[in-house]
Amino acid sequence: MTVKLGVPSKGRLMEKTFDWFGQRGVTLGRAGSEREYAGRVDGVEGVELVLLSAGEIPREMAAGRIHLGVTGTDLVREKLANWDMQVAVLAELGFGQADLIIAVPDFWVDVETLDDLDAAAAAFRRHHGFRMRIATKYHRLVRDALRDFGVADYQLVDSQGATEGTVKNETAEAVADITSTGETLRANHLRPLADGPILKSQATLFRARNAPMENGEREVLAALLDRLGLD
Repeated sequence: MTVKLGVPSKGRLMEKTFDWFGQRGVTLGRAGSEREYAGRVDGVEGVELVLLSAGEIPREMAAGRIHLGVTGTDLVREKLANWDMQVAVLAELGFGQADLIIAVPDFWVDVETLDDLDAAAAAFRRHHGFRMRIATKYHRLVRDALRDFGVADYQLVDSQGATEGTVKNETAEAVADITSTGETLRANHLRPLADGPILKSQATLFRARNAPMENGEREVLAALLDRLGLD
């Protein structure tokens, strides 16, 4: 029986995930060259490493094709409706921290909070005849947050690239994006609203609630969690 563990396939997230497991006696690594997406696991029998993009991992857990996954909190909550019914948090890993924020142009001196944004959005629609555009790739999270705060006169426009540049390019009036240092926001003359982040995200180890698991796989999972100090 095999327990499948999904891990980001490249970059600092992969390296730091390998380090986190390695510090706990479980060695993760690629099976071959950097172009291969198969992996190896030493330290616990019966665990298979699957290398995926961080964005694919929530989907693979929800589909039950992997039992465990390491990815950002933001990606799980954005991609999975009722996420806590589909996955369970096993451990926050202490790296990959970033905040999902809403940011507006610096020259919007009267817009400091979401209440201010609501008023500005209503005024924008009256003046321009269309809703204020907020560029983001986090549609679910942003829509839910704005609904909770009563912000109504806006539209989300999809941005899968340089979101912070959309205001300068006049394809959006505000942005909602992940930031860790805020440097890119400042470089584009944007500032976060004072209410704080919509979500504080970090790399997290999740368990898929719906992945098929026989007795042998439960034993493998228990042995892995014990080795990681998570039992």
